[in-house]
Amino acid sequence: MSFLSKSIKAAALGAVLVGGFVTAAAAQDLKFFTIGTGGTAYTYYPVGGVIANAISKPPGSRACDKGGSCGVDGLIASAVSSRGSVDNINAIISGLRDSGFAQSDVAYWAYTGTGTRKGKPPAKDLRAIAALFPEHIHLVALKSSGINSVADLKGKRVSLDEPGSGTYVDANLILQAAGLSKGDVRAEALKGGAASEALRNGKIDAFFVVAGYPTGSLVELASAVPIKLVPIDGAVAKALTGKYGFFASSDIPAGTYKGVDGVTTVAVGAQWLTSAKEPEELIYQITKALWNDKTRKLLDVGHAKGKSITLQTALDGIGIPLHPGAERFYKEVGLIK
Repeated sequence: MSFLSKSIKAAALGAVLVGGFVTAAAAQDLKFFTIGTGGTAYTYYPVGGVIANAISKPPGSRACDKGGSCGVDGLIASAVSSRGSVDNINAIISGLRDSGFAQSDVAYWAYTGTGTRKGKPPAKDLRAIAALFPEHIHLVALKSSGINSVADLKGKRVSLDEPGSGTYVDANLILQAAGLSKGDVRAEALKGGAASEALRNGKIDAFFVVAGYPTGSLVELASAVPIKLVPIDGAVAKALTGKYGFFASSDIPAGTYKGVDGVTTVAVGAQWLTSAKEPEELIYQITKALWNDKTRKLLDVGHAKGKSITLQTALDGIGIPLHPGAERFYKEVGLIK
């Protein structure tokens, strides 16, 4: 554990103790659990915050009390902003974070040591807790840009997001499917609000975002300037879905963002991952807390994408092993025979 992590945990524990909520004995039972998310302007971070709140139950709180939660006894979970899928997986593998969100494609490649992780050791300790929601690839440009297809990006200033993000991985795959490479565009590595601001100010011509819609930074951008979503369809989509089973063709409806027409694009799944080294009982209790009625209410009102997070789709598109604790829960509720 790093000095910073120890300092943060010590400070949090101190705050609880000073508040007089727990005894010394109860304090020893505290478990801190981090959830790596993404940039604060996108979907992972706010959804992670809702889930962290739902599964937390510090000593002294009353389970399922009015206004309380049905979380895990003694657990204090926190959503941590990060660079995204690749960063979260690396942090889980290294032990820096207890869990994190990642795209289904990035998770599969990391576990198998294939695709964009070819040549690197497979992340054999990577385990899944749940599939969460579909993430759509947004290719964003100004309405007046004249960019109407992926092919039109050639020679343009395009933000692919930061290396270490799932967006960066998928943006490069999309360029390849259109017969382009990173060298065919003037690539930038901007994230979240920075990419939106650069487009608004004419510093870039387009940018990629992989996120559940509606994503906050694009809601704000569409309210400020006329934008469009560029389709990722036809031969490009066929090449992607034919080669990579984790891509699916999907629509972003008209009106999702102010003044923006509906568009056909491709989507991947967002998943919650952890390490095989995490205790079975802990992950069992966390999975159980994720799918209780109280969490359902928090998800429904906590974020626009929350209603897409359902027990019925909890195993959709998972291409890596479940953590034994999560598997035990899904067997109990009949999702696994």
